[in-house]
Amino acid sequence: MKSRTWIIALIIILVGLFFAFDLGHFLSLEALKASRDGLLQSYEINPLLIITIFSLVYIVATALSFPGATILTLAGGAIFGFWVGLPIVLVSATIGATLAFLAARFVLRDSIQKRFGDKLSAFNAGIEKDGAFYLFTLRLVPVFPFFLINLLMGLTPLKTSTYFLVSLVGMAAGTAVYVNAGTQLASLTSLSGILSPALIGSFALLAAFPWLARWGVAAYKTRQLYAKWPKPKTFDRNLVVIGGGAAGLVSSYIAAATRAKVTLIEGHKMGGDCLNYGCVPSKAIIRSATFVSQTKHADKLGIAKVDVEYDFADVMQRVHRVVGTVEPHDSVERYTKLGVDVIQGYAKITSPWTVEVNGQTLTTRAIIIATGGRPTIPNIPGLDQVTHYTSDTIWSLNKRPNRLVVLGGGPIGCELTQAFARLDCQVTLVARSGLMGKEDADAVALVEEALIADGVRVLTHTNTVRCERDGSGQRLIVSNKDGVEESIEFDALLCAVGRTARTEGFGLEELGIPLSKNRTIEVDAWLQTRYPNIYAAGDVAGPYQFTHTAAHQAWYASVNTLFGSLKRFKADYSVIPWATFTSPEVARVGLSEDEAKAQGIAYEVVKYGLDDLDRAIADEAAHGFVKVLTVPGKDKILGATIVGEHAGDLLAEFVLAMKHGLGLNKILGTIHTYPTWSEANKYAAGEWKRAHVPHGILAWVEKFHTWKRG
Repeated sequence: MKSRTWIIALIIILVGLFFAFDLGHFLSLEALKASRDGLLQSYEINPLLIITIFSLVYIVATALSFPGATILTLAGGAIFGFWVGLPIVLVSATIGATLAFLAARFVLRDSIQKRFGDKLSAFNAGIEKDGAFYLFTLRLVPVFPFFLINLLMGLTPLKTSTYFLVSLVGMAAGTAVYVNAGTQLASLTSLSGILSPALIGSFALLAAFPWLARWGVAAYKTRQLYAKWPKPKTFDRNLVVIGGGAAGLVSSYIAAATRAKVTLIEGHKMGGDCLNYGCVPSKAIIRSATFVSQTKHADKLGIAKVDVEYDFADVMQRVHRVVGTVEPHDSVERYTKLGVDVIQGYAKITSPWTVEVNGQTLTTRAIIIATGGRPTIPNIPGLDQVTHYTSDTIWSLNKRPNRLVVLGGGPIGCELTQAFARLDCQVTLVARSGLMGKEDADAVALVEEALIADGVRVLTHTNTVRCERDGSGQRLIVSNKDGVEESIEFDALLCAVGRTARTEGFGLEELGIPLSKNRTIEVDAWLQTRYPNIYAAGDVAGPYQFTHTAAHQAWYASVNTLFGSLKRFKADYSVIPWATFTSPEVARVGLSEDEAKAQGIAYEVVKYGLDDLDRAIADEAAHGFVKVLTVPGKDKILGATIVGEHAGDLLAEFVLAMKHGLGLNKILGTIHTYPTWSEANKYAAGEWKRAHVPHGILAWVEKFHTWKRG
């Protein structure tokens, strides 16, 4: 901090001296003409000294963004001639520009990135990818003020070496024009005549050349990519969608709604993982488990005792009934009526234009891959020798396992752990790190406390070593952070350690479509794969594994495939909500405190405790909080975390506000029905308002009231 202060002070002093002593009058065309003969004589007497002095003056003037760089460039040609002057001026200008770049970076970048990091993330990513092209373009067109380029580029993550080299090359053409003009100094009457409109236009064309060349190379590579695949003269369909989960259903629906001919191919069950194995069955069992838990605590509602008899098989039967009730929403019959050609079978992409299914070949203009994901099976020695399940297969249970071990402390693991514990299973939760790693510690603490209260044994920061089975039963051997091993006996083991994208078996390998480091299909901002007419959406594309983000991506994928030649849209991930449906629920949108700190984003935080909410008190659920992160001094929302009953529902107001740029003042000024849970959002906004009371104005208002009383 001290060094930054000293640098700022030094810059201010030097700039002040420049203007105080009117040094700018030396950097005029008239002054240069008047002193040219003397400078030439000095150069002939001691060329090395004059070159050194000139270079230092040029570097300092450029580094401090003094006006007059144009005059100094002319002076380089006037004193040294073109061939000597050009490298002297060019190197000096580049060094000075780089120093200005570094000064802006050192003095301003951290504070700018900290304050506006969320808005600059996409810009920073673009600079990291194409910064050299952007800079080269700006350097080639002299109408852009170079001092402004130095300042703005210093605020970006562009490498210093890249900045220096690109500036050196990019400024060469413009510098050459001015140095050459300097050799004709006597005939110059004004600076405006150096750059004619035609010359500026030439520079603009030169600046566009690298982009045109890049586009040409990309077009050539694309053509070569498609060269070995014969393109049909006509197509049976506009779009083939592979996968009948959330992304596939929405994609095919949009295509049919816009009167495109679309085929949806599903190899297993319509509705995908969410309907059959994830969202729907898990929420069904959570509801039953919650009811059982509520009866055990009926005394909190003034009811002395409630006796409940239930059969675990009946609970699981209800789960299947709920799935069956929702199933028609995603059925073949419904989508056929909507205009989608639905084929049940396993698809294989045989070329960018063809898909094989059930022995027939379909030709299509475009393909959307929406094959979803599957539970990850951990590599644990002996796992195949014991009774284990995943979030897909756990629904086959019809007898309650008395002792259940759950591997994984993420949303799936925590939800199912609590549900089975409330259904009278003895549950041990084993997590390699902490619980719910994407959430803040205060939210996680409430969930962990609730799990323990429901009888769960929670083992965090614990590694799995092996599974064992013998005549006496089944065991999981784990070790804690100190390396001490422990044996945990179980009747069933649930693996809930994450999900892996389904990328094998339908032609990606043959087409050479690459995968990301997370083993999802590599897509660009428009959700295109390596082949511009093949897109991916949902869990198979990432980066999120939520049903609602799959549907969100599906809109972009389908619109871009069908209308991309007219208008394309980049997938927007700026406001992504999610929830974990434990009790209490944890719901979040935008930044958490941990993420804001990690990204160096400045924030303020307000927190409203649900123990103060009237409706929560009446419902005997007065625990949890609403926490909102805002821009310092402003009501703009950076993120919101809600922990408590109905958190997933309450979050929608903050999602709407963030999406449409509404601040906490707007939420505070909105009427919320009393007594409802939604009032918690308004009260959180009120907490922010109280923290930003204009005390100075209120002091004057108090004086006004005093005066009114006489």
